[in-house]
Amino acid sequence: MDLTKNISPVFVAGLGAVSAIGNNVAECLLSLTNYKAGMDAIEYLQTLHKNTLPVAEVKLSNAELAALTGMDHRTSRTALLSMMAAKEALLDCGLENNPSLRIGFISANTVGGMDKTEQFYASFLVDKNKGKLLDIVNHECGKVTELVADALGINAYVSTISTACSSSANAIFFAARLIKHGMLDVAIAGGTDSLTKFTLNGFNTLMILDKEFCKPFDDNRQGLNLGEGAGYVVLVSKKVAALLQKTPYCELTGYCNKNDAYHQTASSPDGTGSYLAMQGALALSGLQPGDIDYINLHGTGTQNNDFAEATAIKRLFDPLYPAMSSTKSFTGHTLGASGGIEAVFSVLSVNRDIIYPNLRLQTSMHEFPFSAETALSNNRGVKNVLSNSFGFGGNCTSLIFSKITA
Repeated sequence: MDLTKNISPVFVAGLGAVSAIGNNVAECLLSLTNYKAGMDAIEYLQTLHKNTLPVAEVKLSNAELAALTGMDHRTSRTALLSMMAAKEALLDCGLENNPSLRIGFISANTVGGMDKTEQFYASFLVDKNKGKLLDIVNHECGKVTELVADALGINAYVSTISTACSSSANAIFFAARLIKHGMLDVAIAGGTDSLTKFTLNGFNTLMILDKEFCKPFDDNRQGLNLGEGAGYVVLVSKKVAALLQKTPYCELTGYCNKNDAYHQTASSPDGTGSYLAMQGALALSGLQPGDIDYINLHGTGTQNNDFAEATAIKRLFDPLYPAMSSTKSFTGHTLGASGGIEAVFSVLSVNRDIIYPNLRLQTSMHEFPFSAETALSNNRGVKNVLSNSFGFGGNCTSLIFSKITA
């Protein structure tokens, strides 16, 4: 059965991103092409690990984010980052002032307003009459999405996805289906997450944090660096694409979510979920493995994740492997935001024929006959990019972005 028949195309018309390597898409791209990573000592998060664990923080305080977004400075950092990137994406596509269009906001996150809840809890522990209730009313993941949707004036459709590290990719996947089935004309899709004590302590307990800057897909990798940020793409139907004042960046041709349910936090060693997600995305797109020019790896830098992903790549692409790299070597692992941020980077790869370097890779994984790219490549003729986002619980999603051919 041909899954690509009778399906309306979905185009990427706008981009927005904020991460440790840039406060907008242009700054992120400049850092990517200049080998500039965003990891550093902790500056904004108040934690006992401030001088021991490097992270990739957005280089703006909450007050600065509030001033740039027009939101209240008391708002969760998760929402402030979301607003920063979502607003940029909407302005980029040029459709923000078209009331006739059904515009939806499908946003992902994993921590919600946890940063504000942690502040409340610290005061409450000392005195049960202390602590600002305003800090906990927007705790849920869905409230972060609603705050940003309200600020953007979006009410046609608003939804939140929270599936660990595949959250943003699933938001994009879901948004595309809403457009294909005629439920929306335009969708801002992606995700956001801020650094919190909860996530830093949790990953530290799992013993998968690197005390140095992470080395994804290196044989001597020691773990991941946590990061924060937000990334969104604006998806539009073919009808809306014709109304744009500029050519869309590319087409979203494939997507698939699979769950191998192997373990609560670990990927299956044989990469079953990863393989099925990539295979399914290829099937929907109508492409063959040999059509993929670049893989934006999930590539967290942990022993388990990188081995599982590489195993799945070998199974699907052997013996001809596309170029590949992990941009988490720049941004750190931004959890629920990673699929959105990396979707933006993947779109730019297709649109500008760029393949990004995998920073700090010195020794290829000895188990595999391929390696990630260590140098920036321009003019490589990138037609199709596969972007992987694999989460806890075996929730695995792959997206494919392709050059517009007609």
